[in-house]
Amino acid sequence: MIFAAGFGTRMGDLTKDRPKPLIEVAGRPLIDRALDVVFDAGLETVVANLHYRAEQLAAHLAPKGVALSLEADVILETGGGLKQAGHLLGPGPVFTMNSDAVWTGANPLGELSHSWDPDRMDALLLLLTKEQAVGHTGDGDFILGPDGGLERGPGHVYSGAQIIKTDALASIAEETFSLNLLWDQMLAEGRLFGTSHDGGWCDVGRPEGIADAEALLQSEPDV
Repeated sequence: MIFAAGFGTRMGDLTKDRPKPLIEVAGRPLIDRALDVVFDAGLETVVANLHYRAEQLAAHLAPKGVALSLEADVILETGGGLKQAGHLLGPGPVFTMNSDAVWTGANPLGELSHSWDPDRMDALLLLLTKEQAVGHTGDGDFILGPDGGLERGPGHVYSGAQIIKTDALASIAEETFSLNLLWDQMLAEGRLFGTSHDGGWCDVGRPEGIADAEALLQSEPDV
């Protein structure tokens, strides 16, 4: 599932007339770069949630084989959005990723798939060192243990990509909620894990992130 419903307010004037996933980096919309990652990983069932300027994004995605989960009244946040899209995604663990980042190096979803162990894990988050996380401010989100187990605290930065089991979503009564709610449950049970990305990453949440992302892409051959 690709999260694509947000207002993109940090982008200022760039999102007055279009949704953030349609902002271009090096001549291509962010949502297309996210889809490159998804299709390169061999995934066939792809869902995007929509809200702000939904008709533009729906028209763009129509020929790309992406199922759409429209959040018509309110943005449901990551947890509520994933819960609403469940009937489109089907049972079992799912990949989720944000649509406002640019990647270089190894395919992030491939890395998650390689490290996924459903016997030990309820979610596996793809993480970055602070040096890798171009455009990110702050001290980090998680402390990564030697066995891959996570604790909240300064250290690694969450990249916006993960594998997560969705069974527990049905027990949450709220319509709008963050996936942090599930992560906290998993942390308490020792079932939240992380693995590190081998490559570059840039947050394109602000206008200056466009130039940073383009510089990152230029640093990788054949991009």
